[in-house]
Amino acid sequence: MVANCRNAAETVSGLSLRRMAMYRRLVCGPLMSEVELPEHLPVMVREILDVLRLRPGDTVVDGTLGLGGHTLEFLKMVTPGGHTFGFDWDKGMLNVAVARIGNNPVFQPINDDFRTMAIHLAELKGKVRGILLDLGLNSAQVDDPERGFSFRESGALDMRMDRTRGEPASALLNRWTPGQIEEVLQEFGDERWARAIAKQIVERRKASPLRTTQDLVDCVLAAIPPRARDKRIHPATRTFQSIRIATNSELDGLKEALVDAASLLEPEGTLAVLSYHSGEDRIVKNTFRELSGTGEFADVFRKPLEAGDQEVRENPRSRSAKLRALRKIDPKQDAEGNS
Repeated sequence: MVANCRNAAETVSGLSLRRMAMYRRLVCGPLMSEVELPEHLPVMVREILDVLRLRPGDTVVDGTLGLGGHTLEFLKMVTPGGHTFGFDWDKGMLNVAVARIGNNPVFQPINDDFRTMAIHLAELKGKVRGILLDLGLNSAQVDDPERGFSFRESGALDMRMDRTRGEPASALLNRWTPGQIEEVLQEFGDERWARAIAKQIVERRKASPLRTTQDLVDCVLAAIPPRARDKRIHPATRTFQSIRIATNSELDGLKEALVDAASLLEPEGTLAVLSYHSGEDRIVKNTFRELSGTGEFADVFRKPLEAGDQEVRENPRSRSAKLRALRKIDPKQDAEGNS
């Protein structure tokens, strides 16, 4: 145990203190001096396992590894003899997931964006039983104020999944025109108050550049009258979602990535996607419809599945999740069915 804890300390030397604590807790067990972190609850895990239909010996890909909650369940299904690949472009989250999953010879982590999946797994084309893409944030990313994803705690307004690439959200918001900000809020968040929020951002940065998440929250609260605020969610929810998506170019290449992922499937293999807002879901829906039109694939659900009431109570993050699935048609079975 001591050796494992030393290894953990060496592995996480580049992480923030909060994430270092999480990593150490997962490897070494909880410490009395640590703040308890929320339990990781993977979204719609039972529905995903049902639709992927994994078996011992299968190959499965988690394109958005996060803290590894879905992958831990996949490993139970494909062992013995299977293979599980986990992609994440957030190096810190990948390290935590690896520690959580442990030394498992059938698991291979890959520190890259799921949009590169077809490149990394080119040799597995036509051999993958199941693929999952969970397009939402995981709780650890939201809970770490240093990442800039949360409107509940003040921190640097960063929002980058990979902090070695691109510009932080603060730089974009301090440079974009009012029209650009409004367009991002409308397109990626369906924000009714997009124009008013954009105006507040531009006015505020005239006095001082936006630097923290609280700066952005203040702009939103100044723009939306109290009586007009949605009682179910924080007023800044849609704004933070929109800026995060734009900062990471999350929807760029999503359609192409779905097509590439589908090409890896074996006959009767399934691609499952969890989306959390209308822009994502629209791309998934339309891409699956186009692929189904080729005759090589079938859309599994007529309408997307949503989390049940009990799961939403236990895991509020699942509230907006929509699950769609695409299955590759087995030409042999199709031919037998038509004979």
